Amino acid sequence: MGLAVKSDGLSKTYGEGDTEVHALHDVTIEVPKGEFVVLLGASGSGKTTFLNQVGAIESPTSGRIEADGRDLAQLDDDGRTDYRLHSVGFIFQFYNLVPTLTALENVALIAELIGPNAMERSRAVLEQVGLSDRLDHFPGQLSGGQQQRVSIARGLVKDPPLLLADEPTGALDVETGTQILGLLRETVAEGDRSIITVTHNTEIARIAHRVIELRDGEVLGVETNDDPAQPGDLDW
Repeated sequence: MGLAVKSDGLSKTYGEGDTEVHALHDVTIEVPKGEFVVLLGASGSGKTTFLNQVGAIESPTSGRIEADGRDLAQLDDDGRTDYRLHSVGFIFQFYNLVPTLTALENVALIAELIGPNAMERSRAVLEQVGLSDRLDHFPGQLSGGQQQRVSIARGLVKDPPLLLADEPTGALDVETGTQILGLLRETVAEGDRSIITVTHNTEIARIAHRVIELRDGEVLGVETNDDPAQPGDLDW
């Protein structure tokens, strides 16, 4: 099916001299299309920095990072904007919803950037994540799990080939987290969409097709799993 993401000798350094920090060092990774991939590691291991590279939020210090057939390091500002609009969706740990907008309006805010029929497409994707009865609710009227479903809907409404999820269950209880992981797995099963999920939880890694472990900005190991566990089977 080809590759969704490929990095080759990817490095990212912040600061200079005595304050220099090597967040990523010589990271070479391949993420096939249609896989649920977990980036596993402790805080400071480079997980979020790598996600920022794939999301074209930051540029590498050296090396290459490719996604959706594009060399991200070579994109100009317009190219990076187009990539983030059409090729990748973001799901955040703390939802990042606009508190003064309803669930429907939060999703439509993104949908309107892509094309016509924003409200129609937003309703459809909110129904897909089980929130058809919460369209007019504001974030403060929703539970944590419901807010995360809105966040997922916002990522899906662009129908991107790649979803990036940064600790998507980190702020949720076990039952709600299990539901969210099941929902993310379903989005992969529907086609050749890929998901890269950042977590420090080794149990969550059991549901992945591929686990990439990072430590101190370097790849510690890569494991593949032909028979991933179901979210409901996890022992949190």
